[in-house]
Amino acid sequence: QVQLVESGGGLMQAGASLRLSCAASGRTFSSYTMGWFRQAPGKEREFVAAISQGGATTLYADSVKGRFTISRDNAKNTVYLQMSELKPEDTAVYYCAASVLTVVFKATSRYDYWGQGTQVTVSS
Repeated sequence: QVQLVESGGGLMQAGASLRLSCAASGRTFSSYTMGWFRQAPGKEREFVAAISQGGATTLYADSVKGRFTISRDNAKNTVYLQMSELKPEDTAVYYCAASVLTVVFKATSRYDYWGQGTQVTVSS
């Protein structure tokens, strides 16, 4: 089992950059595929990005491709989401998730553990 704690959210202006972090407990962090999801008010939770156990494979939603970068530091049990060129439509609660599967998936149902989320608000 793994516990996930997100941090780094805040209120930003459009065009700014922000980095989210997700710290994981436990000694087996490197065995999990990690993902970032987000949920805006009144909308379904949606996939943002995912990264394989070793970091060699990444996957992005089309809406963030080229603007967001997911990375991980297995020595620090942390996964990051570097966000740039932020837009008002990026406003949401951002969640970190861990999957025991070895394939990188977009579907929320493939992820087993979730953090509590961190709010990102982008003003125009």
